[in-house]
Amino acid sequence: MSVNKITGTKQVVMIDTSCANVSSLKFAIERLGYEVLVSADISVINSAEKVLLPGVGSAAAAMQQIQQKGLLDCIRGLTQPVLGICLGMQLLTNRSEEANATADYIECLGLVDTEVNAMKSDTLRLPHMGWNQVKVERDTPLFHGIDDNSYFYFVHGYCVPKGEHTLASCDYTKPFSAAIQNGNFMGVQFHPERSSEAGAQLLRNFVELV
Repeated sequence: MSVNKITGTKQVVMIDTSCANVSSLKFAIERLGYEVLVSADISVINSAEKVLLPGVGSAAAAMQQIQQKGLLDCIRGLTQPVLGICLGMQLLTNRSEEANATADYIECLGLVDTEVNAMKSDTLRLPHMGWNQVKVERDTPLFHGIDDNSYFYFVHGYCVPKGEHTLASCDYTKPFSAAIQNGNFMGVQFHPERSSEAGAQLLRNFVELV
């Protein structure tokens, strides 16, 4: 396993699904002093100490890319800490309402027993875009050193409802999961790389999980 020559820490690998703008996330982690590889190579992903699954766009397109790249079984079989970000968090669930013309819903990775629903409101603008407060619902190392009700940056029109896997919540149109976890699989709906000091701390916390 490759080791960061500067810090002595093992590599962080960001899965290249071709459905994410990885540059800002990569730079955010590198600013913390960690080496990051962006790869769709199964052996590289499997050998990482920490794995990031970013995503933007549609669930259908992202799952299609994961399948075409032969990454479905790889991601499902990971045993190290995995952090899904924005759409990447939604892909960890069983299914998403963000369907295409040929399906009522999209089958996702099935790693967290919940689903993704469309956000609806007659009064608030959608998609949910901008800064909003996040309430920590469970004691978790992912939010260590982050004040409760800190602000994070969101861009999304679909969300995961609050449930047994909710780590933190946010309220827009109704309460929803801002962060979820099932075992080694974690996800955040917001963009930590765009969330100032609180986002940087969350990324640091993830990379330094033991």
